[in-house]
Amino acid sequence: MSHPSSDPIDPSASLPKSARERPATEWHSVENDGEGHLRYWLKRAREGAQLHGVKGAACLAVAIPAIVLVAMTLGTELVAPAHAQTVPKSLERGGTDAALKQRRNAWTVGVAGGQRSGTYMSFADELAQVLDDGDNLRVIPIVTYGAASNLDDLLYLRHVDAVMTQSDIFEYFRTQRKTANLENRIHYIIRLPLSEIHLLARTDIKSIEDLRGKKVSFGPAGSASSLTGTIVFQRLGVKVEPVLLDNATALQKLKSGELAALVRVIGKPVDFFAHVPPNSGLHLVPIPFSKIFADHYTLGEFTSQEYPTLVPQGQKIDTIAVPAVLAVFNWPKDTFRYWRVRRFTEALFTKWDKFHEPHRHPKWRDVSLSATVPGWTRWSVAEEMLRRMQQKDQSPAITKLPQEQREALFHDFLKWQEQQSGLQQRRSGVQQQPRGVPQQRSSVPQQRSSVPQQQSGLQQQRSPERRPQPGLRERGGPERSTTGAAPERPTAPQPGLREGGPQGGSSVAPERRPQPGLRERGGR
Repeated sequence: MSHPSSDPIDPSASLPKSARERPATEWHSVENDGEGHLRYWLKRAREGAQLHGVKGAACLAVAIPAIVLVAMTLGTELVAPAHAQTVPKSLERGGTDAALKQRRNAWTVGVAGGQRSGTYMSFADELAQVLDDGDNLRVIPIVTYGAASNLDDLLYLRHVDAVMTQSDIFEYFRTQRKTANLENRIHYIIRLPLSEIHLLARTDIKSIEDLRGKKVSFGPAGSASSLTGTIVFQRLGVKVEPVLLDNATALQKLKSGELAALVRVIGKPVDFFAHVPPNSGLHLVPIPFSKIFADHYTLGEFTSQEYPTLVPQGQKIDTIAVPAVLAVFNWPKDTFRYWRVRRFTEALFTKWDKFHEPHRHPKWRDVSLSATVPGWTRWSVAEEMLRRMQQKDQSPAITKLPQEQREALFHDFLKWQEQQSGLQQRRSGVQQQPRGVPQQRSSVPQQRSSVPQQQSGLQQQRSPERRPQPGLRERGGPERSTTGAAPERPTAPQPGLREGGPQGGSSVAPERRPQPGLRERGGR
C-alpha cells in the first residue's frame, strides 16, 4: 500500500502535517485492525476539520476589518464629490423676510406673452432666458388670453410691465373704446414680426364668402383672433355666427362638422397648423388683401413648405398680416417701475445678438430694431439705445480707414463747414436788405442802407409791443400770474388722465416715488 499522501483521494490529505508525518509503525499497526482503522481515520478527520475551522475563522476575522476598511475608503471617494457640489447662491442666501422680499421684487419685470402654444409666449419665454441676471434682472413670462387682453392688462393689471400686442388692437382701444390719453400712456420698444390670419376650414369652403351665416370660432375671448378676426369679417361684410372656443376644442368641433371654420391670428409657422395630419379634409382659406385693409394690415401668404398638409405642393395662399409690437407703459421717471423697465430695455438691446443664436425662435431674425409702427411712439429709453447702437455700428467704419483717407475726410469736412458758414452769412445779408431791392444793389454804401433801418425804427415806435392779457397761456406754458409770482404747480393729477385705477396714469402726472416701508400692493 502506498503512502496516504500520494493518493489523491486519500482522506489523510485533510489531516494536518503532523498527523500525516507519523511513524510508519503506527500506520502499520492501525492497518492491521479493521475496526480500529476506521475509528482512527474518523478521529483524524474530525481533528482536521476543527483545525481548518479555526484557521478559517482566523482568516475571516482578519478579512472582515480589511473589507470594512476598503469599503470605507471607497465610500469616502464616492461621497466626496457630492459634498463638493455647491448650492446656487440664489437659494443659499439668507436674511430677513423683508430683505428677501425686497431683493426678489426690486428688479423683477412681468412680460405678458399670450396663449401657451402661441408664438408670443415663445418670445416671452426666450426673453426670460436671455435677459435673466439673477437679482439684477428677472423676467417672468405670463400666460394670458392673448394679444387683445394683453393691452388691457398693461393698462390695469398689476405686475405687468411689458406685453406682446398688435397695432390694430392699439387703434381699436384708441378709436372704439376711446381709452383716454392712450398715445402718451402706451409706447413700444421694438416692432415684432408680422402675425398672419389663419382661417382653417373644411375643403368644401372655397372662400370667406362661403362662411356667411355659418358658425366660426374666433378663439378664446381676449385673444388676437377674437378682435382682429372680427374686424376682418366686419370689413368684408361677411356676417357669421361667432363662437369663442379654445383652439383645441375648436379643432375637434371643426373635424366633427360642428364648426365651419376657426380663426387664429399668430406668427407662422405654428405647430397647431403644421401638425394637422394629411387627408384630414381641412385646408387654409385665402383672404384677399384690398384697400380696406391698407390702414393697419399688410399682405401675407402661406406656402407648402410651412404647412405641407394644408397648402397644395408648390402653391401659395394669400392672407392678411398685422404688425406686432413689444409695448410698455410709459412710467414717469421718478417711479421704481420706470427704472425696472429701463433696465429691461437696456438688457434687450445689449444682448440682442443672443436672440439670433440657432436654437432661438427663427422669427427673431425677422425683427429690425429700427422698424417703426405707424401711430405708435417709441419709448424714450428704446430710442436712446437704438441711437447708441447706430453710432457704435458707424464709428468702426471710419477708424478702420487708412490715415491718408481719414485726413482727406477731415479736410473735406472743414471745406464743407466753411461753405456752410459762408452760405449762412450771405443769407443773413439778403434778409437784412429792404424788400424789393435787388441783390446787385448790395454794394450801395452803408449810409444809404441806414434809411430803411430808421424807417423800421419809426414803425416800431408807432406799434408798441403787445402785452400778454391776463389768463392767456404762452405757447402751452402755465398761465401767467398778474402779480408776477410764479404759479403753484398742481399736486394732484388732472381729471381724465388716470383711467381705471392707479395704472391709468401718464407721464403728464407722474406718480410719487414710493417711500421706504410702503407696500406696492395698493396699485401699479
